[in-house]
Amino acid sequence: MTIELPILITFVGYLVLTMLIGVVAYKATSSLSDYILGGRRLGPGVAALSVGASDMSGWLLLGLPGAVYLSGVNQAWIGIGLVIGAWLNWLFVAKRLRVYTEQANDSLTLPDFLENRLADHSGLIRVISAVTILVFFVFYTASGLVGGAILFEKVFGLPYITALLLGGGVIVAYTFVGGFLAVSWTDFFQGILMLLALIALPWAVMNELGGIDQTLTTLDGMDAAKLDVFHDFSLLSGLSLLAWGLGYFGQPHILARFMAIDSPKSVPLSRRIAMSWMVLSLIGSVGVGLAGAVYFVDAPLDNPETVFLGLANAVFNPWVAGLLIAAIMSAIMSTIDSQLLVCSSAITEDFYKRWFRPTAHDNELVWVGRFAVLAVAVCSMLIALNPESSVLELVSYAWAGFGAAFGPVIIISLYWSRLTRNGALAGIVLGALTVIGWKQLEGGPFGLFDLYEIVPGFIISTLACIFISRQGTPPSKTVVLGFRRMESEL
Repeated sequence: MTIELPILITFVGYLVLTMLIGVVAYKATSSLSDYILGGRRLGPGVAALSVGASDMSGWLLLGLPGAVYLSGVNQAWIGIGLVIGAWLNWLFVAKRLRVYTEQANDSLTLPDFLENRLADHSGLIRVISAVTILVFFVFYTASGLVGGAILFEKVFGLPYITALLLGGGVIVAYTFVGGFLAVSWTDFFQGILMLLALIALPWAVMNELGGIDQTLTTLDGMDAAKLDVFHDFSLLSGLSLLAWGLGYFGQPHILARFMAIDSPKSVPLSRRIAMSWMVLSLIGSVGVGLAGAVYFVDAPLDNPETVFLGLANAVFNPWVAGLLIAAIMSAIMSTIDSQLLVCSSAITEDFYKRWFRPTAHDNELVWVGRFAVLAVAVCSMLIALNPESSVLELVSYAWAGFGAAFGPVIIISLYWSRLTRNGALAGIVLGALTVIGWKQLEGGPFGLFDLYEIVPGFIISTLACIFISRQGTPPSKTVVLGFRRMESEL
């Protein structure tokens, strides 16, 4: 991809804008609550697009279009599973979590909430939860850094390592400075830009190819299998793709947005905005992949995950192409910044404050959080050093880890007063270990081990939570009263 001055100006201008948002957010950040949760004052629109943008990441503009470009619309089953999972998460988790985290001693992080919700005075569940978050987020953040490096590499012709350092440096800079408010405000604008890009690009390409009908007819003549949503479909493969939706219930960076909404009453409006954005974006992403399959039929791409980049450069003038390329960076940045912040929160709130400096002032904790962002970013960059890393593969591993480790525990903690500390611990540990172990297996009877690891992880975690809780001492009256108080407020 040849660097053109308009592309460079547009792209750099976008990056400068994100830094300015970080500076403004810095001035509005005066406490640890501000840095970690924005003082619980996100409006419904900002919360909705922040959830969507931080959720979808570079997968929406790199991973999914690349998969559809290569294999066809059968890859859309992941999107269907995600839509179902996201809607259920908004419907059954968002409002309860917003109410309960505030009631449970104003909990700022998931480990903090679980400790307060279960009255665990040992600190064990906080530590295990925080360690699990850090382990899987290092891989998740690495996936975003790989996407950012691919972008800088293709746009500016930089060596992969230089591109990795440059892309990561920009994201770390404004997250370091502005915290949660900077992350949420940039996510809001990034979400808008991503949606516009995913609507405009496939429409423009298909228009150049003769319209949607002509594009699909041409694709059908090239390879009819690419338009068959059930191509290579089996019970296990379908279940694996749909099971991506289970991951939503345990993603700390998404659940943090629920905790930060300004009021439980804002949740229904926020849910409608978020789901509308998500459905339109996924349709656009599939459209990009299909359009690319036709457009590049005579000159196949070396890396399918660059199909969005290739189309943007091919059909738009450099100014518009620069904006669309910025949209990819938006998708990548909006997820990495959220992940870095959650890791920073875990280190600051769940390790440093809990175990080393319980009396630390907010200003000290905010700066600890900032330097924690740097530390996690460095670890993720080390994993991302391999230029052959697949964005989709890294995301799928971390997504499964969080979904299986925290999803069942969060749902059960919000709906069952009988959950105990040991039950939650068993669920987190066994869910995470199942994902790690299952990932190493292949084949098995009927290809069972090829099933996406989130499915067995989620099931085992759920059973462990319930079984261990029922075998142990029931929760104290204080815990049960806290649960009933949450339900009465709802």
